[in-house]
Amino acid sequence: MGIDDLDRDIIRALQQNGRRTNVEIARDLGVAESTVRKRLDRLLQDGWVHIVAIPNLGAVGFTVQAMVLLQVELAYVERVANQLASFPQVRTVTYTTGEYALIVEAVFENNEALLHFLSTQVASLPGIDRTTTVHILQEVKACHQWQIPLPPSPTVLIVDDDPDFIEVTRLVLERNGYTVLSAADGDAGVHVLQTQHPDLVILDVMMNSLLEGLSTTQTIRANEDTQSTPILMVSSITSSEYADSFPTDEYVPVDNFVSKPVAPEALLREIQRLLDHRNSPRAQRRPR
Repeated sequence: MGIDDLDRDIIRALQQNGRRTNVEIARDLGVAESTVRKRLDRLLQDGWVHIVAIPNLGAVGFTVQAMVLLQVELAYVERVANQLASFPQVRTVTYTTGEYALIVEAVFENNEALLHFLSTQVASLPGIDRTTTVHILQEVKACHQWQIPLPPSPTVLIVDDDPDFIEVTRLVLERNGYTVLSAADGDAGVHVLQTQHPDLVILDVMMNSLLEGLSTTQTIRANEDTQSTPILMVSSITSSEYADSFPTDEYVPVDNFVSKPVAPEALLREIQRLLDHRNSPRAQRRPR
């Protein structure tokens, strides 16, 4: 079982302040304290996170930071790595590929301590062919400040010849975390779908021709690369003088139909429902 958006929010809250209580985190995230407590217990138990104290190096007297890159004979790499890890000045020891077998990050009270470390402790280790030392002048971003990247936002393609509908819908979707593409007719919409691969299509019926949206859905479903993309048809045709032209008595290859005007909340719910269904492991969409 992986982690979801709520788990990521809990981790971010603890990264900002590891002493925050479950109650404080729950209040900020708008969930119950018991939810945060159970989530955090699972994250710790499953090894997703470790809660530790990270000292301020300068404040505790370590004003010199350095990285030591080591070329080591293969037969000695593991031995050297373990010996380096045992030195109290060493913060990290990392195996790497390329020119250097090991990279060490270490901290010192002053340059004299660094010199002693290199000339006495490192120099005494067998199997080291070469070392390169790099002073760390300033740390712009520390490892504990890194945050788990958010998953990419879902992309929705709006195919409609009404620029006002496109713009209003774009504002609603973007405010709720979606990336929005648009096209003014079916041909342009199919081109965008095939080249930019959105996660869902909102499609009008009446555009250049009365039932252009229907022919567009048939084109989408006939293409192996696009046939599984959810299509939400949003149109005013059912309340227009052309209502009788819409083939309600036969199969229309869309995932759902919504009549215009549609409330933003209802539109968002339906989009999320279709995306959830598409991403569900049980969802198996047959070619249409």
